[in-house]
Amino acid sequence: MAFTSFTSVDQLLEKYGLTQRREPFVSPLAGVSLSPSTRADLTLDINTYPFDRSEIAARETLIFPVLRDVWRHYREHLTMLSGEPLIGDADLRGELDYIVCRRSPHGPYTPDQPFLLVGEAKRDDSTVGWNQALGGMLAAQLHGGPAFIYYGLATTGTVWRFGKLADTTFTLDPFPYTLSDLDRLAGALHFVFAACRDQVLLKPPAAA
Repeated sequence: MAFTSFTSVDQLLEKYGLTQRREPFVSPLAGVSLSPSTRADLTLDINTYPFDRSEIAARETLIFPVLRDVWRHYREHLTMLSGEPLIGDADLRGELDYIVCRRSPHGPYTPDQPFLLVGEAKRDDSTVGWNQALGGMLAAQLHGGPAFIYYGLATTGTVWRFGKLADTTFTLDPFPYTLSDLDRLAGALHFVFAACRDQVLLKPPAAA
């Protein structure tokens, strides 16, 4: 079953025995920001480019530039992939818009253990993004085990929501982050990327 074949988060919670909590856990890092070039490109695209006409347009002009800008600070330890298939079990398989994973000992171009799973939410239905992201988080947990914390992100490009999976508890941060406050969004993304990096440093991949 593909991640998007689950029509609700409730189905994932029931099938995999999860409990859901709603509480803030993201603590945006202070003193971080997107690069001036990324900020300028976003301003131009928001004001002049029809990013809201399709999900692909939003993904290419809003989501990827922001994620890439933050990821580049962590690229020594983390790899970011797009459109990557992920298989957890017979019923849990699909493709994520973006995966942030541990950098493989085979180089930065090879997938390894995922820690951040990103799903694109539809403009009129944010649950689709969470079906995809939580499905990916569960698949990642089946590979890496319950000792890690797996992070999820569902975004329309303009609104960004964060979740995490710790053992059998899925926690959704109730506070959205938006492009209208780029510094706050950058701080939240740095918080999550840093948390993923710290887990890599705690348990690096085995040598090839």
